[in-house]
Amino acid sequence: MLTFIVRRLGQSLLVLLVAGAVAFSMFRFVGDPIDNMLGQERTLEDVERLRVQLGLDQPFPVQYFKYLQEAVQGNFGLSYRQGREVSEIFLERAPATLELAAISATFAVLLGIALGVYTAIRRDGFVANLIMSASLIGVSLPTFLIGILLIYLFSVELGWLPSFGRGDVVNLGWWNTGLLTESGLKALILPSIALGLYQMTLIMRLVRSEMLEVLRQDYIRFARARGLSERTINFRHALKNTMVPVVTIIGLQLGAIIAFAIITETVFQWPGLGLLFINAIQFVDIPVMAAYLMMISVMFVLINLIVDILYAFIDPRLRVSSK
Repeated sequence: MLTFIVRRLGQSLLVLLVAGAVAFSMFRFVGDPIDNMLGQERTLEDVERLRVQLGLDQPFPVQYFKYLQEAVQGNFGLSYRQGREVSEIFLERAPATLELAAISATFAVLLGIALGVYTAIRRDGFVANLIMSASLIGVSLPTFLIGILLIYLFSVELGWLPSFGRGDVVNLGWWNTGLLTESGLKALILPSIALGLYQMTLIMRLVRSEMLEVLRQDYIRFARARGLSERTINFRHALKNTMVPVVTIIGLQLGAIIAFAIITETVFQWPGLGLLFINAIQFVDIPVMAAYLMMISVMFVLINLIVDILYAFIDPRLRVSSK
């Protein structure tokens, strides 16, 4: 197991380097930050001086190598737009995104598994068929459209929930949370549903499909022949063997929740890292964009590594094969 983890860590590091290089090389096509940082009365000397000061006059490999050297030490440079440390800005914005992602992931995983199991066990029931029909909405509609529909229904028409912002927050040291205030909890509901609905329906349909496949296996028939209760068969035997492919999808979807929070945060004007990234693109704030993309790459790689390790605990056969 230790050899496997070390090998996966080496592969993960290589993936991070390649992903960072690809993302860093694409910034030159976004635009020139000098155009946004200097006014109309700039001179060629001003442009050249600022370009040298920011290191934009150097070749791409040199820029990327210097960025990695600083990033390893936790220094992601200064934001071109705000003139502040990128790490400081991220610490201010990260709680909003992480709370939104955590609530959305909890909603997607718990409800997705529960509904998937129910629709598999009661596959011929009216309620199960109704749930499967309704799940097509979450799979088919894009996230931004779901967000707009939720805002129109619950904010404009009914007036129950806020349509934008994070509500009141409480500062707990460097962490600011909206989970301790009524307005903060209300503000979380709509963006959490919009962000987690697609993941929830995807997990539900996968759990149902895998559960139906497992329930047809011979060992399930033998378990029924032994007189085991349906609860024991469904949850102790069938569900456990269903979770191997489901864990893979859940891991990928958890990373996607954070990565695609950009759309949800833009629709609901949620003050998180996704909205910060959108504003950075408009201003060609390269340090902020680079730090955000590296953070997303690290999270995807870590989640995949954790999923690979969880395989061995879910399925004992994988432990034997690894040995």
